[in-house]
Amino acid sequence: MKKLIGSILLFSLVALPLLAGAKPVWPQPPETARIAYDKSITKAEDLEIRKGFFAKIWDFFAGGEEEILVKPFGIHVDDGKIFVTDAGLATLFIFDTDRNKMRTIQGFKSEKFVSPIDVTTDAKGNIYISDSVRKAVYIFNDRGIALRKIGSKSGLQRPTGIAIDNERQLLYITDTLASEIKRFTLKGKFLDAVGSKGSGKGELNRPTFITLDKEGNLYVCDSMNFRIKIYDKEGRFSKAFGKLGNTIGSFSSPRGIAVDKDGNIYVTDTLFNAVQIFDPEGNLLLVFGSKGRGPGEFFGPEDIAISKNGKAYVTDSYNMRIQVFDILSYNKNK
Repeated sequence: MKKLIGSILLFSLVALPLLAGAKPVWPQPPETARIAYDKSITKAEDLEIRKGFFAKIWDFFAGGEEEILVKPFGIHVDDGKIFVTDAGLATLFIFDTDRNKMRTIQGFKSEKFVSPIDVTTDAKGNIYISDSVRKAVYIFNDRGIALRKIGSKSGLQRPTGIAIDNERQLLYITDTLASEIKRFTLKGKFLDAVGSKGSGKGELNRPTFITLDKEGNLYVCDSMNFRIKIYDKEGRFSKAFGKLGNTIGSFSSPRGIAVDKDGNIYVTDTLFNAVQIFDPEGNLLLVFGSKGRGPGEFFGPEDIAISKNGKAYVTDSYNMRIQVFDILSYNKNK
């Protein structure tokens, strides 16, 4: 993946299927395929998660409706579970493929979500959900029982992206309105902020989604500076890449971000309707996706998450689905 670059990186080519009915791959032959479309998820049944007998009986008498995604936004994958916030339904969906179950969380009993944006989990399985309108991050245990929240009293103005450094027990929260990344303990104690408002090297302008690599380095979609900013585990600025533009390698509306096992950086762009992949130094490797409603096409992609077995999950927000792709460099046998 790291050395893949060249004339194949054309928006007009990257999303076309090979044959009628065939699943799209990127790049197309005669180049070696690096990304392959797998499937789309709009409801639990797409993951072969089906309701039990008594749930079906209850739905029959109670008039229950099938729950489908309306506006999937933030996404996180961990230990056979797919966590996705739905901004349209103000709900968190949890698809548990190992246990063949689906659950939803809609906030505390006394305080429901209004605009859930991002989601992540810690090493204990506790679930963290940001709500930009509530100005809070809500924490639940692995059974969905409310534990606590980090709210505006902690200085949050508009929390969006979140990430956890389990080794150092740190919670990172993007405060988009403050243009900084706030760091807390997992118990909710504020520690410090990474970045500050501006357009300089380590400065941010309306950052959105964030992620951490295995060394604890922080990657930020610095959305209104149209750049990706990288900070070390101590919060010190390391490097940046990207610029505003309408050609591949530049950004129009960078939003979601993820890092694979080789350190390659995946960035969704909601206006390009594509995912761009860069090497650790910020050099463009590959682009996949284009505007549309078919397999491998996007309409407002928001967030992206990469599983340990090399599947990339993209919230295709206005197509009301999650799209799943295989990163073919991963060895599925290990």
